[in-house]
Order: sequence, then structure tokens, then C-alpha cells
Amino acid sequence: MDLESHPFFHALSDPTRIRCLALLHAHGDLCVCDLTRALDQSQPKISRHLALLRDVGVVQARREGVWMHYHVNRELPAWAKGVLDVALPAFSATPQGRADQLAWADKAERCSPGEVND
Repeated sequence: MDLESHPFFHALSDPTRIRCLALLHAHGDLCVCDLTRALDQSQPKISRHLALLRDVGVVQARREGVWMHYHVNRELPAWAKGVLDVALPAFSATPQGRADQLAWADKAERCSPGEVND
């Protein structure tokens, strides 16, 4: 995969994108609605940030019915994977990162193909 460093680091420069990436890094494949609930942000805002991360190549998406699921791109170059493997757990250890992880864990209601999102 050919990933340029400037767009990659720009993608990491936004707090909402870091928060999304930290949850994706820790929990793997997540639906947009899981992220909106855990981060207490609107669906359009989360989707906009995920679209930028996808366009840069940091995350990949798959559609399941009306739900979009995202995960950290498994084909990142070693240098980019190394940055994420250090930076995201470090962020998750901050007060905001711990709060996001707890909020995700407390959100027992997960999206599924049989649910209707609000």
C-alpha cells in the first residue's frame, strides 16, 4: 500500500478522529452507530471523520445492509502501523481515552442488522 506521510499525519491531527481510531484499534470492526454512542457525537460528524480516514487509507469500510462498519486498515505500511500501535494505546491511557473506552463498554446496545437506528 502506498501511503503518503503528510495526509496520514494530518488525519491523526483531529481529536475526534483519534478517538475513533483508538476505539477501532482496541475493538476491531465497529459500526458507525457504535462510535456515535460511545463518543456522544452526531452520526454525520462521525461519518465525515471516518470518510476522511478512509480516503487517506487509515481505515477500511464495509457495508452490512444500511450499516457501515469500519476497521483500521490491515494493509498499512509498517511505518504507519508502528505509529498507530504506539500512539493509540498511549491515547487510550489518557483521561479522555479511558472515558471513551468506558463509554464504549457501557453501551450494551450494539447495532445489528435487525435493529432500527435512532
